[in-house]
Amino acid sequence: MSIIVGYIPTREGRAALRAARAEALLRQDKLVVVNSHRGGRDFDADEAQRFEDELGRVQRDLDEAGIEHEVRALVRGNEPAEDLVEVAEESNGQLIVIGLRRRTPIGKLILGSNAQRILLEATCPVLAVKAGDDD
Repeated sequence: MSIIVGYIPTREGRAALRAARAEALLRQDKLVVVNSHRGGRDFDADEAQRFEDELGRVQRDLDEAGIEHEVRALVRGNEPAEDLVEVAEESNGQLIVIGLRRRTPIGKLILGSNAQRILLEATCPVLAVKAGDDD
């Protein structure tokens, strides 16, 4: 069993990671950190290096905390929602944790497409968290 977290280095990503760490400790389960990119022209070598450095920091923090974990950087042309649901199924995930952005009143009418797909397609529970002031 494992806890799956979708992580990008944003306030929302840090909030999701913090909540997933707490769940992994509480449940004494493995934490699988998934960083998913579609790739393409917008994902150049500098961007890839920035994300690799950030994931290295995440891995060191989890090592220091003594949390069993795996960090996956995926650039397979998939939408992040597709990657998270796949990893959850492969890893016998019991929970997926995602971060949500704050939206304008108009934006609140439509939930983010990745978040919506994860909520609808995941076969396990999904915990959606918002960033706090300290993220």
